[in-house]
Amino acid sequence: MGELIPFFAIAMVFGIPMLAIWTKHRKDVMEVQARTTAEKAAQYAASNKELEDRVRVLERIVTDKGYDVATQIEALRDQRRVDELIEGRSKAS
Repeated sequence: MGELIPFFAIAMVFGIPMLAIWTKHRKDVMEVQARTTAEKAAQYAASNKELEDRVRVLERIVTDKGYDVATQIEALRDQRRVDELIEGRSKAS
């Protein structure tokens, strides 16, 4: 048993600093992951806010009694046809 004491002493001398280095590295990795997660959460929150604003606008458009949705859709279709005709002529030239 006495011959194992030097082995354990050497293992402790090298093992404790290595454990400390590994623990610090894991802590740093977790901090980077936390920052990245926080940034993504902020981006998702901003994107979510933009989508909510767009939905509010659409709800207001649809529920506004003075707004004729069918007429507006047809106007957009007519404008698309005009744009397609203009684009076709410019490609043919």
